[in-house]
Amino acid sequence: MNKSEALILLRTKGFKHTDKREDILELFEESGGYLSAKEIQAALKDAYPGISFDTVYRNLSLFKELLILEETELDGEKVFQFHCTEHHHHHLICLRCGKTKTIEVCPMQDLSKLDPDFKVTGHKFEIYGYCKNCQEEMRHKSRKNNHSSMTVSPRA
Repeated sequence: MNKSEALILLRTKGFKHTDKREDILELFEESGGYLSAKEIQAALKDAYPGISFDTVYRNLSLFKELLILEETELDGEKVFQFHCTEHHHHHLICLRCGKTKTIEVCPMQDLSKLDPDFKVTGHKFEIYGYCKNCQEEMRHKSRKNNHSSMTVSPRA
């Protein structure tokens, strides 16, 4: 899914085109990863000073219902990204920046053999960690903090 497809879907389903909705979708297109309602509200506060958390969340819920967005939870907070309309796949998710990477492996192929009488109606498989850029930034920040926290005591 992308912004253009989402706007077309909203129109065909009879929902109004608003600047706020378009700007929210633009944020997802630019991010390339998961965003929380708080992050969206903060990003839009200059353009829409009175935008409420409820307004943002209502739009996110609508987008999720229409399969424009998909949702997961990171650190106890719901986060959203464009719904993947490609073939069946899963994601590696960076806990720091929220960016995702597609992985083609699906563990359900092996897990379905555990109980052939159990009818699976859906599943979600996500792997959490830190992308290469975030690892480098965290190492750099750690080195910087270690160097700046060193103190030298005068000798007696």
